[in-house]
Amino acid sequence: MQSVEYSPAASGSAVVKAMSFREACGWLDGLQFFGIKLGLEQSRELADRCGAPDRGMKFLHIAGTNGKGSTGAMLERALRENGCVTGFYSSPHLISVRERIRIGGVAVPEAEFAAAADEVRAVCTAMLDEGKKPTYFEVMTVMALLIFQRRRCDWVIWETGMGGRLDATNIVAPRATAITSIALDHQKYLGDTLSAIAGEKAGIIKPGIPVVIGATVPPEARRVIEARARELAAPAVEAGKRFPIADVRLHADGTQSFAAGEHEVTLALPGAMQRINCQSVLAVLEAIGSLNTRSLEALARTRWPGRAELCCRNRILIDGGHNPEGLAALCALLKERWPGRKFRWVFGAFADKDYRGGLRLIAPLAVSLEAVGFAEGSRLSAQPGEICEQARKLGIADCRAGRKLPEILKEALREIPEFPETPLVTAGSLYLAGEALAVLGEEKRVLNL
Repeated sequence: MQSVEYSPAASGSAVVKAMSFREACGWLDGLQFFGIKLGLEQSRELADRCGAPDRGMKFLHIAGTNGKGSTGAMLERALRENGCVTGFYSSPHLISVRERIRIGGVAVPEAEFAAAADEVRAVCTAMLDEGKKPTYFEVMTVMALLIFQRRRCDWVIWETGMGGRLDATNIVAPRATAITSIALDHQKYLGDTLSAIAGEKAGIIKPGIPVVIGATVPPEARRVIEARARELAAPAVEAGKRFPIADVRLHADGTQSFAAGEHEVTLALPGAMQRINCQSVLAVLEAIGSLNTRSLEALARTRWPGRAELCCRNRILIDGGHNPEGLAALCALLKERWPGRKFRWVFGAFADKDYRGGLRLIAPLAVSLEAVGFAEGSRLSAQPGEICEQARKLGIADCRAGRKLPEILKEALREIPEFPETPLVTAGSLYLAGEALAVLGEEKRVLNL
């Protein structure tokens, strides 16, 4: 993007240079200094100062501990194949920050991303002068709104960042909401019980607007969500009851077919958890009047990178499962597709995640484990040596630490034959999944769904 001069009317400051994409990323990264800030007042003010771009758009708002992205990807593909211009806001990203803002499944171009960052930066400058400190996620959220408004999106699939009630995304007026799952995660911010976390996620429910409740939401969490829905006269649909799964068939190409209520579904995304996410997708589509043949056919073409994704002629499986619920879903998939087999694992996790709980799930399926570290801003990964120590206590005798991820994956590509009996499994974090996909040269597939 050419650097051009402009004068931001919102801030009233001197003429400044428009940012390149790289400069925009650097500016956004600098906002990480302000950390996580729960609350809607500042997000709403930032959006309003940018012209309230959310007004008049149609949103599908998705919350949940796990499954938000996969559910959003299926909804996006279904609406796209119904001829709609779709916007999809999700987080975190795997390879490029542009993935967080997609139009028609494609990551926003660098120049468009930078232009939106410039516009929001002008407003942020004025807010900073007033002692207010917009955060990275608040700014990114408003950037997405500006881009979706200018692209005239018919539908926006709108994923929460962490919670719901006080999440920056909760400033919009959705046409339907969905809560995919509830498990212990982000307890520092959301509470340390399933009921407390459910209360935060249920904050996205709006008066009179349908809410879909995922099939695996635990009873104590479901009661909280249902109570909030009754309070707001919001029709609540239990996806598992509305679209019960039957007659599951697994195919050699990794796809799966099954009956979901009265509908026959072929789903490209593998595993039992994706069948459960699909139930929520069908319920949302039904709520907005878009459950039709084109939507069902779209599910067979939906991709969502880094989620039990087989790469390099099935030699490497990459999954972003980062908490016990997510890793349990991965282990269930491995048992379903490769019954009775054990796997070589590459594992890395953030130090503030329950990686010990994840290792307990992995241990029965591990013939070996190689622990790796990584860094994402100020967040540190668990030490590879500590991961190995915990893994050995759980019975994984063949553990190794100290090698870098590129070395491990490149060795695997040399040593593992194409279409092997079992793949090398890389798991523990979406950030690790992103690093793996970058090493394997999968950027184009990640950016274009």
